[in-house]
Amino acid sequence: MSARASSIRHSRARVVFMGAVLAAAFALSGCVSDGAMSGRGRGFSSSASSSVPPGSGDARQQVAQWGDRYESAPDEKTNILAYADALRRNDQLDQAMEVLRKGIIKHRKDREIAAAYGKILAQKGHFKEALNVIQQAQTPTQPDWRLMSAEAAIHDQLGDHQKARYLYAEALKIAPGEPSILNNLAMSHVLDNDLTSAEKILRSAMASGTKDTRIRQNLALVLGLQGRFSEAEQVASADLPPAEVKANMAYLKRMLAVRGKQKAAG
Repeated sequence: MSARASSIRHSRARVVFMGAVLAAAFALSGCVSDGAMSGRGRGFSSSASSSVPPGSGDARQQVAQWGDRYESAPDEKTNILAYADALRRNDQLDQAMEVLRKGIIKHRKDREIAAAYGKILAQKGHFKEALNVIQQAQTPTQPDWRLMSAEAAIHDQLGDHQKARYLYAEALKIAPGEPSILNNLAMSHVLDNDLTSAEKILRSAMASGTKDTRIRQNLALVLGLQGRFSEAEQVASADLPPAEVKANMAYLKRMLAVRGKQKAAG
């Protein structure tokens, strides 16, 4: 790989991390941003990697791989979910939304596709439509925890953390200790500026042995937001190269410094 290509790849990876940092920083100032939710696992099945930076060669390769499978069998559930997820991870949200829209027409009662479609709608800011899709797919007598977690995340984005926490708690009754639910719950606490609870929950999710790197990176983010940069660097280094970790931490320090000045001025 050329030095220029490597630099571009790392820059794109930093954008993903920085988006999460920015959203969390805004949340701590009292704003709610959909971007703060984007780094979290939702429990949707897919074979796409959870840590591939948008625009990278790996991301494009996954889009091409699942695109070919989708074209050969567009009605197959696995292809619908994985192709849409690969598109989403490459920031091709409109295309992912169309794949899932067609998928939910074909599989009207499939709750996993509905959850994925609701997530994409929420990422696009269509919160009312997203809630409608998820709630219609849910079965009160046999509720699906993925739909509960997806609905909770939308309520978090709308600022209704109490409703979100209730749904996360209900989802955990169905799937105790599920890392993706714990991850979402932790970020809900970040949005509410409760970093101590967020850290505790994320460490619990990590203790499950999950391989979802987003959970570890969210833990690094939470540690950094508490000013514990050495710990944050150590955690983040499990997935990212040293130079990238240092760049991320430097950015986070600047964000916290700006936030401190804003609080002092206010």
